[in-house]
Amino acid sequence: MIEAINLKAGMTFIKDGKLIKVLETNHHKPGKGNTVMQMKLYDVRAGSTVQTTMRPTEKVEQAILDTKEAQYLYRQDDMAIFMDTETYEQYELPVSSIESELKYLLENTNVKINYYGSEVIGVTLPTTVELKVVETAPSIKGATVTGSGKPATMETGLVVNVPDFIQEGETLVINTEKGTYTKRA
Repeated sequence: MIEAINLKAGMTFIKDGKLIKVLETNHHKPGKGNTVMQMKLYDVRAGSTVQTTMRPTEKVEQAILDTKEAQYLYRQDDMAIFMDTETYEQYELPVSSIESELKYLLENTNVKINYYGSEVIGVTLPTTVELKVVETAPSIKGATVTGSGKPATMETGLVVNVPDFIQEGETLVINTEKGTYTKRA
């Protein structure tokens, strides 16, 4: 059992027989009343997303997940196709269940597939990925590293804030946990 206050994005738990993945959490203390955990949750089996609140001390059963090494192959309609790197078995995951993760994935990127029993329920990304900048404002002459930065669209559609000196066509190292620019590749 785990308390709601300890739930983080990416964790999975079981509640009322449903397998639930945490997408976002926010510790909220209103002016009056008790502290609550505002959460965006994804019902893995039903494929639905819901906003809810829980008391910080509310307990849920944490789902124990197994992982396997896999490779992202491609996206077909509303399914993302992955391949087990040992058995070459292919898995399909609904795009809606891994939409945020797909923003970091190029074809042939290695990931970990998450299982609950024999059910494939999601993916774990590498800590960093290398992506190419496809669109950003032109660099400003005399720009420094300490500037406020500018948005850059990566080849997967991900938008990241980057320093002013970054130009289109450059390959950058992106932190997948925070969704932030780390350095040039």
